[in-house]
Amino acid sequence: MELIENKKSLDEMVPSEIVKELDKFVIGQEKAKRTIAVALRNRTRRKKLPDGIRDEVFPKNIIMIGPTGVGKTEIARRIAKLSNAPFIKVEATKYTEVGYVGRDVESMVRDLMGSAIAGVKKEMAENNQETVAKRVEERLLDLLIPNLKPHEGPSESFDGKVGETRESYRILLRSGALEDKEIEMVSAPAKPSGIGIELMTSGNPSDISDAVNSLGSIFGNMSRGPKKRKVSVKRAREILIEEESEKVIDQDKLIEIAKQRTEQMGIIFIDEIDKIAGSNSNSSSPDISREGVQRDILPIVEGTKVNTKWGVIDTSHVLFVAAGAFHVSKPSDLIPELQGRFPLRVELSALSTEDFTRILCEPENAITVQYKELMKTEGVDLEFSDDGIRRIAEIAYEVNAVNENIGARRLYTIMETLLEELAFSADQLSGQKVVITPQYVDGRLSEVVKNQDLSQYIL
Repeated sequence: MELIENKKSLDEMVPSEIVKELDKFVIGQEKAKRTIAVALRNRTRRKKLPDGIRDEVFPKNIIMIGPTGVGKTEIARRIAKLSNAPFIKVEATKYTEVGYVGRDVESMVRDLMGSAIAGVKKEMAENNQETVAKRVEERLLDLLIPNLKPHEGPSESFDGKVGETRESYRILLRSGALEDKEIEMVSAPAKPSGIGIELMTSGNPSDISDAVNSLGSIFGNMSRGPKKRKVSVKRAREILIEEESEKVIDQDKLIEIAKQRTEQMGIIFIDEIDKIAGSNSNSSSPDISREGVQRDILPIVEGTKVNTKWGVIDTSHVLFVAAGAFHVSKPSDLIPELQGRFPLRVELSALSTEDFTRILCEPENAITVQYKELMKTEGVDLEFSDDGIRRIAEIAYEVNAVNENIGARRLYTIMETLLEELAFSADQLSGQKVVITPQYVDGRLSEVVKNQDLSQYIL
């Protein structure tokens, strides 16, 4: 079955183009970006292979190693948006061995399929946007003029006055003049989604408890039946769009496409995998629990079939990208079988002063751009001089070297401290221009940086 055409398909993008896209948001880490680009390109190549060999080509899972704040998670986020593939980010520390309180590892596959369902549903709704918009407009007119529904029968059955009234309301509705007008509508009771049943059968005590509460709430709402309420036209439109979108979507087709995307193009990013690696060879209780989680994850990464409420999902061709700082443990502390399932290892380097300077300037969502736009809402023209940015980068590097190295996240704490006074009094500076120079930076941060006891709490 053909997939719905992606907005941003990788089919025509070569690895160098993928790296170029990642460069817009991730500074440095060229090796990691090249490895990711090749992995994504190989997925596209695999789709073009003959049937006989396609199923034999498995994704080469990747493990990224490096300190916090150097771009591991950002790379994963950007490849998900770039490929428009089903993607989820999970934390290894959230999972425990079966029988203990916590999430079971198979839930990551169910979450991935849920992500695919949401993505395909959105695309199907957009493809039927015109049809949905027409139906919603007619239903809104029915609510605005409760006793007159000309679209349900021939127009001749209504006199000219009624038709004129309805069309005048239509013009007002399209112009946005009625957005705040309150209308009375009937909301349908919630339908069972199947999630509760899925959780009940997971065998996890925490899931079963959530399922009982979820099902109780759903059936409680159903027993009360439809409910009348007053809402604005704007809110009514949102509710009706959701209802009509559900009606035009072919549920069987939706599940089939989402299942195919999940199995063939799905990406699961497992963060903090170093936290479940044993730090030594002694068989202590915490390490046994960590090893148990690894052994539970192993079949998912190897390729297995997982039951979900949408059917059975095969994980054989899902791409797994793991990441961890590995400050205490090492990748070799993972069980050998799991190590073997992550054949590609990429080490990300700590950020230098030059990297911090580029992070402040080059990305499309650079933090300096964000602050400029925030201050602009108050009428303040905020500018950063080149040497001012360089000074901020130097301080970020110095503080990371002395205190805990938290990578690019250090820039957020420094910028907040640097601009705190300006942000507080911005309403009083409307119409003025403020330039961040090295002198401005030193005037507000030098004492904090010098006082090591204070900097570890403030910066």
